[in-house]
Amino acid sequence: MTYIEANHAPSRKTGQIKLHSPADFAGMRKAGRMVAECLDALVPMIRPGLPTSDIDRFVFDFATSRGALPATLMYRGYKKSTCTSINHVVCHGIPNDKPLKKGDIVNVDVTVITPEGWYGDNSRMYLIGECSIAAKRLSAITFEAMWHGILQVKPGAHLGDIGHTIQKFAEGQGFSVVREFCGHGIGRRFHEEPQVLHYGRPGTGERLEPGMIFTVEPMINAGRREVRELADGWTIVTKDHSLSAQWEHTVLVTDAGHEVLTVSAGTPARPELLRAVA
Repeated sequence: MTYIEANHAPSRKTGQIKLHSPADFAGMRKAGRMVAECLDALVPMIRPGLPTSDIDRFVFDFATSRGALPATLMYRGYKKSTCTSINHVVCHGIPNDKPLKKGDIVNVDVTVITPEGWYGDNSRMYLIGECSIAAKRLSAITFEAMWHGILQVKPGAHLGDIGHTIQKFAEGQGFSVVREFCGHGIGRRFHEEPQVLHYGRPGTGERLEPGMIFTVEPMINAGRREVRELADGWTIVTKDHSLSAQWEHTVLVTDAGHEVLTVSAGTPARPELLRAVA
């Protein structure tokens, strides 16, 4: 059910891309903060021996205790409240009873629908115990790649600027960028226009305007970029079985630049090297 406040101004559209109003921003900030706080709360919980089914149960309880719903639950038949993608799983990993092991890396992707009908979408990498130098570096470079993309977001820029910057940085570090999955518009629907590719050419794609809201969520592989889908119809893995990592934020285009909406007290800070170029 969707609740519309009396002072809610209708969203304008550019093509099929919605331009949200200031009243919308407040709703999306609440949704973004909720998913970020859920990921914060998982930090002390995620450790060797924990089955990802426990993570899934926690996400469901966290959302429903706040009057929200997990957006993935029964989305296109998906039966879990979150996605947990471990090691060579690129995305859409299905929680199960297999325990996490020391040295694993796992992406937890959480999306909720607030009582007011707004979608919040955020994902984060977790390192399980002491991980290899290669795994730590992949996670860190993927986080930086996401931020390189976010820093391109401003009025007048193009979607291709985001993808190009991510691709150039990740490939410059010796990694590859998954092409089959991308970021997306979000608001009162889970997935909207635009599609936000994590590769591409600068100056191409839609021109960014204030009021656009979308995710930036690069999937970066340690090996080759090719992926395949498992028989469950959801889980995506690297073809060469190399490690994969993903980070995700939801971003609003503002008059002055951008605002990251998926923030909380425990949200990992922007990399220091990027502060000077913001």
